[in-house]
Amino acid sequence: MNTTLRRFGYPRSVIKEYLHWVVMIRPGQVTLGCTIIAAKSDCVSLGELTPDEAAQLPQVISDFERAVRRLAPASKFNYLALMMVDPNPHFHALPRYAAQVDRDGVAWTDVAFPSPPDLRSVPESTAEQLEVLRHLLAQSWPA
Repeated sequence: MNTTLRRFGYPRSVIKEYLHWVVMIRPGQVTLGCTIIAAKSDCVSLGELTPDEAAQLPQVISDFERAVRRLAPASKFNYLALMMVDPNPHFHALPRYAAQVDRDGVAWTDVAFPSPPDLRSVPESTAEQLEVLRHLLAQSWPA
């Protein structure tokens, strides 16, 4: 198993697992529904992904966007592939919201919208809140 998967809590954090990719709840919920979309591959560059691994990514992203929109009215989606700390190919998938979203008693505000996301402004989330959100996203995932 690659180090990026371990770092983001695989397998307990998994929302959906594909042949070549894993979608996991992101511990820092910059906005409601942030995930990590990570390759299962041990490679350390997007350019090293096999054609089959790369070909599956658009379906994973499409499923992610559909699942989030079943929970909340995301206006846009941002994807960051920085790989500075965690070496294996992965994306921080961030739903973006033009207005506050109230979900399960929590008010979520995308403080930077419509500018790039502010990764330093991350509201505290409890382990219980993350698990509830992980479960809700898993239930909303397209079949």
